[in-house]
Amino acid sequence: MNPALWVAKTGLSAQDMKLSTISNNLANVNTTGFKRDRAQFQDLLYQIKRQPGGLNTQNTELPSGLQLGTGVRVVGTTKQFSQGNLQITDQPLDMAVNGRGFLQVETPDGQIAYTRDGQFQLNSDGDVVTPNGFPLVPNINVPQNATNLTIGKDGTVTAVVDDQAAPINLGQITLVDFINPQGLQAIGDNLFKATNASGDPVEGEAGLNGLGSIEQGQVEASNVEVVQELVDMITTQRAYEMNSKVVSTADQMLQFLTNNIG
Repeated sequence: MNPALWVAKTGLSAQDMKLSTISNNLANVNTTGFKRDRAQFQDLLYQIKRQPGGLNTQNTELPSGLQLGTGVRVVGTTKQFSQGNLQITDQPLDMAVNGRGFLQVETPDGQIAYTRDGQFQLNSDGDVVTPNGFPLVPNINVPQNATNLTIGKDGTVTAVVDDQAAPINLGQITLVDFINPQGLQAIGDNLFKATNASGDPVEGEAGLNGLGSIEQGQVEASNVEVVQELVDMITTQRAYEMNSKVVSTADQMLQFLTNNIG
């Protein structure tokens, strides 16, 4: 195969994967707590035709050599954990993490998952759960006759029960953080799970040791910036077109050789 065709093929494949990343970002522009992805590129191995620094004669060396690249690949996608805008909902069970940290929920298989999506509701038992019914960890149970539910910036949950003058403590919501949040594995449903790359979760009280505060009646919007994604889409499209042009040009050169050399 003509080397230029192979190199252009890798470019087309890489730009297609980047476009898929951009499209997923745009599709989740209104997803609560969503963090945008960024595609990372690396050049492939080089064919060394003449070694840089190699001796051309006994007394002279090659200043640059001859190295031919073999293309590009997408080596990974990284989550951008910048803070999204906080939107006021005035719903007592909505909460946003203002700063670093994740809320914890328990999945049906008994594992702990982590989220920035603070949209919570009550199930039939009065437990605070996600829209999919996954309970918050630590578990918070709200009595049926509770009113004036309050979630403090440090995660303390209180409510007035039976119209008593003094509110009672229903528990405390804690946050966890990771040394490398970008190593978390996204599993859908606005959830992440820990991996060896993320490190072990470090649990703590909101507002302490670098953890963010909890804001009641608010949710964190997606950190996707539509204008940035549209600009990235245009540059990706142009890069794809240029790689397509290389394929077309290499094809014309091969056609010329086929028709004129025999």
